[in-house]
Amino acid sequence: MKNKKIIISGGGTGGHIFPAIAIANALKEQDNSIEILFVGAKGKMEMDRVPKAGYEIKGLWISGFHRKLTLKNLMFPFKLISSWFKAFSIVRGFKPDAAVGVGGYASGPTLDVAARLGVPTLIQEQNSYAGVTNRLLANKVSKVCVAYDGMDRFFAKDKIIFTGNPIRQAITKIAGKRAEAYQHFGLDPDKKTIVVVGGSLGARTINNAMEAAFDLIANNQGVQVIWQAGKLYIEEFEAKETGQLPNVKLTKFINRMDLAYAVADLVISRAGAATISEICLVEKPSILVPSPNVSEDHQTKNAMALVNKDAAIMVKDKDAVNNMYQTALDLLKDEARLKVISKNVGELGMKNSATRIAKEVLSLIK
Repeated sequence: MKNKKIIISGGGTGGHIFPAIAIANALKEQDNSIEILFVGAKGKMEMDRVPKAGYEIKGLWISGFHRKLTLKNLMFPFKLISSWFKAFSIVRGFKPDAAVGVGGYASGPTLDVAARLGVPTLIQEQNSYAGVTNRLLANKVSKVCVAYDGMDRFFAKDKIIFTGNPIRQAITKIAGKRAEAYQHFGLDPDKKTIVVVGGSLGARTINNAMEAAFDLIANNQGVQVIWQAGKLYIEEFEAKETGQLPNVKLTKFINRMDLAYAVADLVISRAGAATISEICLVEKPSILVPSPNVSEDHQTKNAMALVNKDAAIMVKDKDAVNNMYQTALDLLKDEARLKVISKNVGELGMKNSATRIAKEVLSLIK
């Protein structure tokens, strides 16, 4: 009996790539003989991250259509046609038994070709507002795995399977790690801890809000902060007074996010799908500051999916500099509110999402 072959396509951001790799790993756990080929976009981070995870990847010459008038848009039709034919060559040559799309530019032509060639197809939508690529593929695929309620706005009800978002499982294993976390970060066990993250690159608004809160931070020494400023901003904020405060641990990147979650009494973050899935699984209260610089303002919709269930607090990007840190301090003082939010967010978490999706992919193969 020949080995099963599966194509996984998509990327562009960590929010697409990490779920894709998690699904691949779960497929290999189900059946180690499965052959997996990734298809990504040339020049995007998946071309580096996927090989590091141990998988082969082929690249398409594809990028998005810019909303503003730009000369780059003149190349879009040529890139799309080129990518479609390259995807056709890849799919026909690899002969997959199933194809998986996780969103991002490359998954469009790849999943379209696969569906046209009769390959069973599945897409995974991470956000509460479906991305353009997945919306375009909706009528062509066999199954759609989602992480939020109400996704029948975008996809046929009979195709939708509620699986949650695949995430890096090691991050959410925090039980019994609190003492280790205090030691790792050099924190005081008698103080409340806020973990501030803005992604690996950093979030300008969140960083500016921390800088604006200098006096609040300095005058509330009973609260300590782990602040991931991101590699784009770390040097700038290391040089500022905020980064020199004794109750602030300023870092470019938090390598042990499991320990950060273990010690966190409150998390301040953007509202990307992966981060929200992590927060749900670790059952942490959070203040979400959605990025306005994303397609269809989907981070606000992600955040509101929690806010509407009293499972998080949202501060708008435009209000963050003035209100973010004070909102955090006010919430930390309200133990009853923290417990309610923690309980509600924990009820939204779905464990073993990657395994659920892997089983759905395998069920497509006859």
